[in-house]
Amino acid sequence: MEDDRLWKFSRPEWLNSAWARNSGVYGAGALFSIAFYVMLDSAVWSHSPRNASNVHVHFVDWLPLIFSSLGMLIINSVEKQRLSADSFSYSGNGVAWKARVVLFLGFAMLAGGMAGGVVVFVLKFVVPEVSGPALGMGIENVVSNALVGVSSVVLWVSQNMEDEYSYNLSL
Repeated sequence: MEDDRLWKFSRPEWLNSAWARNSGVYGAGALFSIAFYVMLDSAVWSHSPRNASNVHVHFVDWLPLIFSSLGMLIINSVEKQRLSADSFSYSGNGVAWKARVVLFLGFAMLAGGMAGGVVVFVLKFVVPEVSGPALGMGIENVVSNALVGVSSVVLWVSQNMEDEYSYNLSL
């Protein structure tokens, strides 16, 4: 075993394949589309005649999903190589700290969206003691934000994994 390794067991080779990368990207897209569908289902059911309560989904309920989606967009616009760019003289002049700040802002928006979904759930559904199927609208809001967060992590990891077809050109 090499002395410079951090973990005892090495990563499986199939994890660094183009198939794993593509399946991660498609899986992240599927998770994001399921998240959007869950929130859309909640909004449509909210205004249907079957909803016997006076609780409905409005724009405030959509805000956490919007913030989570913007956080996902920001997180996945940062490449992994940019995070350590200063140590390799990638582009010079503080590219790494700028990338880290942007990545932090993306994760802050993602966490803010999730926290906003929980706050909407608590203030709109738990405190007024909404019961029955109407409580499902609040649960769907939290689930959709959690799915966007998981989708963001899966997409970032799968986009930044090295595969056997990757190469670097430097002059």
